[in-house]
Amino acid sequence: MTLQKSIGRYEIAAQEDRSAPRTRIMIPAQLRASGARAFQTVVNDLSLSGFSATAINRMHLGSVCWLTLPGLESLQAEVVWWENGVAGCAFANLLSPIVHDNILARYRGDGSFRG
Repeated sequence: MTLQKSIGRYEIAAQEDRSAPRTRIMIPAQLRASGARAFQTVVNDLSLSGFSATAINRMHLGSVCWLTLPGLESLQAEVVWWENGVAGCAFANLLSPIVHDNILARYRGDGSFRG
């Protein structure tokens, strides 16, 4: 089996998306690691395939977590890195471009909601 066949469609899309710039943004949200309580966080950047957010407690690579943005259902993700109180996570399912664009349109980058 070739490497290309062993990598799923999501992984290919996620790798390609990482070459695109992520949008820096500040969104107050909740983050919950599997088996733990949710905590308040701030999403620092967002793309179709993932996000980074503050996470004072260490989050372990490969662990499942859920991000809850204002007005949306929880989004499942996997922790792909953690460094100095910030976690980088990949969504289990790519965000729809419409949802992504709506989130960006609602926040100016300072955490202020645009109704």
